[in-house]
Formats: sequence, C-alpha cells, structure tokens
Amino acid sequence: MANEPVRQREQTAGRDLSYPAPPEPLPVPVYDNHTHLEISDGEHPLSLSEQLDRAVSVGVQGVIQVGGDRETSRWSAEAAASEPRMLAAVAIHPNEAPDYEQAGTLDDALAEISELAGRPRVVAIGETGLDFFRTGPEGLAAQYRSFEAHIEIAKQNGLALQIHDRNAHAEVIATLLRVGAPERTVFHCFSGDAEMAAICAEHGWYLSFAGNVTFKNAGMLRSALAAAPRELLLVETDAPFLTPAPFRGRPNAPYLLPHTLRAMANHLETDVAMLATQISTTTERVYGRWDAEPVVPAPAAPSVSLGGFQ
Repeated sequence: MANEPVRQREQTAGRDLSYPAPPEPLPVPVYDNHTHLEISDGEHPLSLSEQLDRAVSVGVQGVIQVGGDRETSRWSAEAAASEPRMLAAVAIHPNEAPDYEQAGTLDDALAEISELAGRPRVVAIGETGLDFFRTGPEGLAAQYRSFEAHIEIAKQNGLALQIHDRNAHAEVIATLLRVGAPERTVFHCFSGDAEMAAICAEHGWYLSFAGNVTFKNAGMLRSALAAAPRELLLVETDAPFLTPAPFRGRPNAPYLLPHTLRAMANHLETDVAMLATQISTTTERVYGRWDAEPVVPAPAAPSVSLGGFQ
C-alpha cells in the first residue's frame, strides 16, 4: 500500500510491544510538531491511516513527518503530498552524515535534500544538527558540514529548521550564531536546562517538548519548560520513541500526544485548552496551515528496510 511505513524499529528484549489505549480527547486540537511515521513499531503495527485517524480522534489534527536520510526524506515528502493531515520535514540526520561522507555521497545527499525542500507541503528542514552522543570525534567534521548546509537550505527556501541536539548544546548554539539561524528555528525534543531556554528565548528560537518531559527524572526539562516564553512552546511525540509516562517504553504514536500536553499544562499550572490553543497557533506560525497547499494522489509504495532515528 502506498505511503505505508518503510522502516521497522529495532526491538529490545522485554519491551511491552502493545499500544496504549487512546487518551481522553483534547478540548482544543493541536499538532504533533515532530514524528516518524515511516517507522513501524509494536506487536501489531499501525498503518499510516490508522495512525492519523487515531490522532484526529483525540484532538491531534495534523503532524510534521520528519525524514532522516535520503530514503525517509523522500518518503516524508511523498506522503505529505498526498495526505492532508501531514506536512513534511526533510534532512540528513547528524548521525547519518558521517556515513554519507565516508561513502563520498554527502554532497549528493545534500543536493537531494535541497531538491526536496522545494516540493509542495515540505515546510521544514530537519532533523539536522549535532549529536556528540552517538558519533565519535572522527565524524564531527561531517556533522558540522551537514548542519551548516542544512541551515543554508532552510534559509534559501524560507523554511523552518528542526534541530537535533544531543550532548552538543553549546556547539549547536555557537553554530547558529556564527552562520545565522533561519527565522523559524525549532529545537526538536528540547533537552537543555532553564539557562538554555533563556538563550533560545533571547533569539526567538522555538522549544519543542516531547514525552520525556513527563519522566520522573526530567526535572531539568520541566524547569526549562517553566522558563520558556509560552509563545515559543511546541509539543511533539518523536514517535515511535519517547512514549510519555505512564507508558514509557511502549510504542509511541501521535494519538498519545495529549498525555504530554496535559503534563505540560499541569506543570505550568495553566488550563489545558488555553495551552493547546497557544501551541496550535504557534505551530501554524512556524509551519503554516495544513491546508495551505493541495494534496495529490499517493505514489506507489517503496520497499521495506530496517532502521530508525533517535
């Protein structure tokens, strides 16, 4: 079937592979700012239409589908072109950049991202950035080169930038300040502290919080959430990863985003409907409306391979 997942999440022993029950619907619809529906998960994986139908049923009216290499970026652009509830972000993930560089194909990959950036319903470049957790010193030059190229692609096309930042806060910020950040820059799965949130606020960068803000050990993230201006907040699932409490470790999906939003509202001591309204407005300010460009018939389905991005 066209536009069905093309990756399968690698399973770990002892993990509960059942999808949680749907939460109570949100009083005001929101958007999932960052998800990977190209990756299937669970004992009984959900189809793309099932994912989006479940999301809509609980008040998640649209998603940003994010690529991380050439194949999944193509998939994201093609799926968004034919699905009105989906917009796309395309990029080479920072942990993929060294592999492309070693193979001598990073320039070709970046050229393809540049081409995909001009397609209808592609609204962001991402996820791109720096990851010092999974990539060693030998791959950092490729990560920097790729990150800076993605920043330029975003600026050339007037698109938002979605940043992957893992164990590289100072270096990511320094790069943005050195080369100039796009007008709409989003820290996907924000992982910094209150001080970093203040830096983002100073520069008008957006902070997108995922399910890990609900974890018991995430006090630093909740402090950053409280420190961030409300008008810069976004929410995401990063599905199938980072399933919010109390379902940590089980398959994640956009329909579980209400758990994260309610946890955020509870920590901020604000009304869920008010926070949902503000985040929905902010999401459209960053990416535009989901109905801004028409959809087209879905293409033929590509082949399946293993992998995933975190």
